[in-house]
Amino acid sequence: MTVTVFRREIPRGTVISDIDVLEAPATTPPEIPYPPAGHGLLGRRDECDVLDRLVAGVRAGHSQVLVLRGEAGAGKTALLDYLRERAAGCQVIRAAGAESEMDLPFAALHQLCAPFLDRLGLLPGPQRDALGVAFGMRDGAEPDRFLVGLGFMSLLSEAAADRPLICVADAAQWLDEPSARALAFVARHLAGGPVAVLMAARPGRLERDLAGLPELVAGGLADGDARVLLFSAVTGRLDERVSDRIVAEAHGNPGALLELAARMCPEELAGGFGLPGAVTLAAPVEESFRERLAPLPETTRRLLLVAAAEPTLDPVLIWQAAGALGVRSRDVAPAAEAGLIEFGGPVRFRDPLARFAVYRTASPQDRQSVHHALAATADPDRRAWHRGQAAPGPDEELAAELERAVPAARARGGLGADGAFR
Repeated sequence: MTVTVFRREIPRGTVISDIDVLEAPATTPPEIPYPPAGHGLLGRRDECDVLDRLVAGVRAGHSQVLVLRGEAGAGKTALLDYLRERAAGCQVIRAAGAESEMDLPFAALHQLCAPFLDRLGLLPGPQRDALGVAFGMRDGAEPDRFLVGLGFMSLLSEAAADRPLICVADAAQWLDEPSARALAFVARHLAGGPVAVLMAARPGRLERDLAGLPELVAGGLADGDARVLLFSAVTGRLDERVSDRIVAEAHGNPGALLELAARMCPEELAGGFGLPGAVTLAAPVEESFRERLAPLPETTRRLLLVAAAEPTLDPVLIWQAAGALGVRSRDVAPAAEAGLIEFGGPVRFRDPLARFAVYRTASPQDRQSVHHALAATADPDRRAWHRGQAAPGPDEELAAELERAVPAARARGGLGADGAFR
């Protein structure tokens, strides 16, 4: 039987075999499922092959260990879900690290051991007592970490006597330290038998504890796969130039790509006629970018604003408009050194949220100035749109120009782009 629950609703100690743990539903942006492909997950054939071999090995009675590495949004949880779906005939116990529980010793270990606590009596006395104290089941001094690790390994071996067992720890970078140490101990000391330990973590976390263990890296998607994923997530019209920019800014990260698509309004997706200032950022995120922008030279900030205001990130158009505002090629260096943008060929922001933050933190006067410069060199329908954003107030002549641009916008981006001129 498979039970689906939300992570926030799981009381401590209730994780049992074959539970599928999902995130609580997001409000902004909405969560979009990672689509399957003909073999496993889209763009993850090699990773799925490795997980298939892990399942085959544990079914054959061999111990297996794997550390799954990947940036936030790389799809590690999707790969773990794939593993659970392929693990028919195996027991799967799964815990997910939570930043709020990092200060609670043995919290994650308790989740993993909860289904088998009725077997504690089968363990050697010192191991049984160490786990009992760790889980608050009996009184005693702080348990010896070595005995806790041995007890955890013995408990997994006892459970695996019934059928192969796969122990999964997601978001391992947020595990409490004693649980992480116990998992690493078991991963290093598994002597055999049908037990697998799989830990998913971000790069740079738990490096010392997990050093030397077999690793699988979930890297970025190829551009072709990223486009397929993007088009699967957008229900309306998607302009080709806009899709190119989203793919470039996401750097192959499926989570970042889906978040970018979910944050954009239909007008921006359909024809690039959308304002990044309309996207709401969490206050700490916006403040963080504001602090990164503040030390940059004024001309560098102006260049970034030009790039943020031109939805298609057309490098020719950006440089022409920036040049009209007094920006020179040397002004890009401080922004590149700060890790904000890349100008080597196609223009792209390094962080998917940077473009929104740059535009939102600029003054209205600076935004109008940038749109005015972009209007001077853009194609006719985009010129009208930029002029509309640069206007300080109602203008009859401009309104007529916007009205004339509607047919071209509709032809390129449909009703979504059409609405940007209304």
